Amino acid sequence: MEEAKQLFKKLKIYSLLDLALIVPTSYNDTTLSTTLELGTTNTLEAKVIESSVYGGKLRVTFLLTQSGRRLSSTFFRVTPYHHKLFEVGSSHYIQGKLDEYKGYLQMPQPRSIKQIGKITPKYKTVLKESEIASLMEVYITEKNLFNEGLDSKEVATLMRIHFPKSMEDVYEKGTFKSEIVEVLKFVEAFNHLKKLRGKRVDFPAIRALNGNIDSFVSALPFTLTNEQKNVIVQIQKDLSQEEKAAKRMVVGDVGSGKTMVILASVMMALPHKSILMAPTSLLALQLYEEACKHLPKDVNIALVMQGKDEGNYKEADFIIGTHALLFKEDLPEASLVMVDEQHRFGTKQRQSLETLVVRQVQDDELQVRDDRKPHFLQFSATPIPRTQAMMESELLDVSLITTTPFEREVLTETIGREDFPGLLNHIKEEIAREHQVLIIYPLVEESTEVPYQSLDESREFWEEKFENVYVTHGKDKQKEEVLLEFREKGDILLATTVVEVGISLPRLTLIVIVGAERLGLATLHQLRGRVGRNGLKSWCYLFSNNKENFRLEQFCQTTNGFDIAKLDLKFRDSGDILDGTIQSGQRFKWLDMAEDEGIISYAKQRVHK
Repeated sequence: MEEAKQLFKKLKIYSLLDLALIVPTSYNDTTLSTTLELGTTNTLEAKVIESSVYGGKLRVTFLLTQSGRRLSSTFFRVTPYHHKLFEVGSSHYIQGKLDEYKGYLQMPQPRSIKQIGKITPKYKTVLKESEIASLMEVYITEKNLFNEGLDSKEVATLMRIHFPKSMEDVYEKGTFKSEIVEVLKFVEAFNHLKKLRGKRVDFPAIRALNGNIDSFVSALPFTLTNEQKNVIVQIQKDLSQEEKAAKRMVVGDVGSGKTMVILASVMMALPHKSILMAPTSLLALQLYEEACKHLPKDVNIALVMQGKDEGNYKEADFIIGTHALLFKEDLPEASLVMVDEQHRFGTKQRQSLETLVVRQVQDDELQVRDDRKPHFLQFSATPIPRTQAMMESELLDVSLITTTPFEREVLTETIGREDFPGLLNHIKEEIAREHQVLIIYPLVEESTEVPYQSLDESREFWEEKFENVYVTHGKDKQKEEVLLEFREKGDILLATTVVEVGISLPRLTLIVIVGAERLGLATLHQLRGRVGRNGLKSWCYLFSNNKENFRLEQFCQTTNGFDIAKLDLKFRDSGDILDGTIQSGQRFKWLDMAEDEGIISYAKQRVHK
């Protein structure tokens, strides 16, 4: 048992199905061939009738027992062993690739095998052949596979792969049969979901939250979309439980109205406190402005940022802040903790916020509540494929908001150098309408690696031709101030992908992305999401040296972020999925995350049986 544990460790596997999914890369089949098949490996019974040496090579003629035909073989690297083995009159089971030349059968350098009638799987692993074979022999049994939750067809298929009775059982034209591949896809999904489910840990909540949201919703100057309403109902159900603290991720496309879901959650938490952490001062400020605008006036709101606080956070019902929150020793206890754009924080930062707000408070009803946690909601504007959402929801509950409150009209097209004069005219027209323009460059400084101008190289051109040109990038310490000033006074903003998430620029109607083919579709979609936020007709130009780009063409025709995420999976390696909320680099060998939604959905049902 201890030895097996060590071998599992070497293989880096953690479940029986991990072992079952290590499938043979090939098989050594010593079953006697019943017919002669040219161009493939045959196993034949034969007797040596002639043997001669020619130019250092050994030529042997065999008489095939079954068909009575003659077969000639040539051995190139000859040793005394060969001469002794293939003496005239000796009988053999020979194995090799069978060919025919001018009506004569040939088999170059055949092997003489001792045992026939056996199919031996060959595995490519870090272990010795004998070690992996013994693991399979001991652990891959019908009983063990049934105990993992597989049904009889799946069990039979895995047994067939590891212990085949004949090659026709598993192979068709040299690869696994399609029905075997379908089972392998299912087992891969089922195994992964089971593992994720085992990782989920739930805690009791500090308290149930049942605040009324009706007055807030009816006072809004617009109607919530059906998807917003559905997510709000899901969160109400989550927060009303005391025995289990909410753990939900809300994923919404750019402009899908996640802010209203955040504010509705604050209303549910009242009269108790909520905290929201945002990754940048800009996002925190924006959320603070929205909260002040839409929450009832009697809700006390505070903003906590580095070197700048608004309101008294100790007294506030709703505290919005950046990671500066983590350094406040005297944060009050919050029953609801929310994180916006959670993937932009380190795991440690998310955990510290959670730890920070859980205080061991003595209470008549609850006694010491050290194992209780606040309800936890996280929000993301990076759409994920539905297949991934299904996987994710084993670790935490997932809500998708796939529609936007209003139709955004953003025309997307690929342009090249020859289109530049037309682009300049369009930029001038938009500025004349008091609209704003954003130009995204691939790099800050010049580089021989990238066949496009950098931010530094182009800056002079734009500043000469236009007024009110602002410039920022990722390493710019003044980045947030530049963006805020641009929002009020600017015409053109030159930037790198730093503006990908966050700031709302209501007057922005035109974006140019230089070297667009270098970026993932999800990033392009996030950038395109910066324009047309207020329903203004807008344009997204993908500037590329190669306009004939199929991936960019597909992107131009797709506007929904969830469809983009699926496209992105198709064009990338479809094995990258989020494991919980961190990239795990999980590679699926059989499962295609972009195409196999039905299989993942079925595996999910089975895991929950």
